[in-house]
Amino acid sequence: MRDDDVQVVRTGEWCYEGQSRETKCEGPSEWKNLFPKCGGLNQSPINIITSKVEHDPNLTGLIFDGHEDVFNTTVENHGQSVKYNNMLCFHPAHFTLPQSVRLRGGGLSATYKAVQFHLHWGQDGGQGSEHSVDGKHYPMELHIVHIKEKYNNLSVALNDSTGVGALGFFFEVSSEKNKKLDRIIEALGKVRHEGNSSELEDFRLADIVPQANTLSYYRYSGSLTTPDCDQSVVWTVFHQTLPISKNQLTSMYKQLLFRTEKPMIGIFRPVQNLNGRVVYTSVKSHILCVLPNLITLFLCLFCVFGQQKCFH
Repeated sequence: MRDDDVQVVRTGEWCYEGQSRETKCEGPSEWKNLFPKCGGLNQSPINIITSKVEHDPNLTGLIFDGHEDVFNTTVENHGQSVKYNNMLCFHPAHFTLPQSVRLRGGGLSATYKAVQFHLHWGQDGGQGSEHSVDGKHYPMELHIVHIKEKYNNLSVALNDSTGVGALGFFFEVSSEKNKKLDRIIEALGKVRHEGNSSELEDFRLADIVPQANTLSYYRYSGSLTTPDCDQSVVWTVFHQTLPISKNQLTSMYKQLLFRTEKPMIGIFRPVQNLNGRVVYTSVKSHILCVLPNLITLFLCLFCVFGQQKCFH
């Protein structure tokens, strides 16, 4: 067998767009050829069009349990998505979470226990988030993944159409350094190559995520954003962004390598079609209006009295 034949067989797997230009792997537009679920009608991520979201009064305040708890977490670099110990690892690098971290309330049908969290980023401050809002992408997005507490692992939870509860937080570049992210960045630097793992000690989710009672959010039904793209995810995407400095972003991009030893950049799936799905919000339309200037004030008044939806 020729060397290039070996490569074709070996790379008969999914990858991100940037990787597909350099290797013979299947980029996002081709995932459905290998994983039929990726061609489904309820795929994620999506572009949230704020003029079309609907307020749902059932979307009350979320409750985060265990976010204040101190624990040790393991960060691993798999170089690509793999399965181990009957647990699906659907992101090249992730941090494990104890099951004492829970998610409930907020119109969810059950209590969910944490599995892991991971980050999606781009390159040089460009698009890095998977979701977008009115076409705007952010440089990085945090996903915290949970499964219903009655299930033993993620693979089983994926058989339930609402078996997975995922939280999405956008990061926005700030002039000030977010010191609480330094430990995350440092931990990623210790797992640069495929197969590396490291321990992050005395960590709290509350160090990087705000308190639940301060957060408003969007809600929709979707999927995993990597193969097999199972459509079993209740997505909660938050309005409030988290800060990260430009230097911290640059450090993040330089930390990890794919199994090909290429920089782990551009690790996001493009947005998918809504296909008739409705995106809901926990906040009434006029509350989402902000008033930085007179023009915005006029628009907000127009929204309220004209019964139109206004978002910022």
